[in-house]
Amino acid sequence: MARYFDVHPQDPQRRTIGQAVELIKDGGLVAYPTDSCYALGCQLGNKEGLERIREIRSLDDKHHFTLICRDFSQLGQFVQIDNAIFRSIKAATPGSYTFILPATKEVPRRMLHPKKKTVGARIPDHRVVQALLAELGEPLVSSTLLLPGQEDPMTQGWEIKEALDNQIDAVIDSGDCGPDPTTVVDFRSPQPEIVRRGAGDPSLFE
Repeated sequence: MARYFDVHPQDPQRRTIGQAVELIKDGGLVAYPTDSCYALGCQLGNKEGLERIREIRSLDDKHHFTLICRDFSQLGQFVQIDNAIFRSIKAATPGSYTFILPATKEVPRRMLHPKKKTVGARIPDHRVVQALLAELGEPLVSSTLLLPGQEDPMTQGWEIKEALDNQIDAVIDSGDCGPDPTTVVDFRSPQPEIVRRGAGDPSLFE
């Protein structure tokens, strides 16, 4: 049965955040709110956690997992960014965007797209997520909580607990979050390509 953490959206309780992070460090898989919608997250290097996400979402090996980073310093350890791309991403973060970028050697191979060697990365504008990342001290490995056969992600913590009570280890609830996933921008080519239109304003990259 999944644990349920009720967290204040503007002033996250440090003790509750610490308990959630301890669970993540112990190999747990959590559902947590972001500035776009709920996501599934686990610790970097948690092989079993990745497989559980794949199973819950029915994903194949070509799925781009996302590294949820606290800031640009952290993001720069895990993805390759030249100056032009840096300026484009800087103008849109923190925010509801996921960027597809070449991964550095710090990223476990099982997370990478098998042919492109790329990974998703983003810096969210959400106080609860920032509190989790600060306590964890490293990125969260994440994927949008969109279940097979559903067109829209779930937006309520209690609803997620009911649906996934025996498949995840915790739900972090800080109130309703939006139904739209992030806008995804692929930076593998000289011109950025918008591969999914979502919560972030895509006009910044058009």
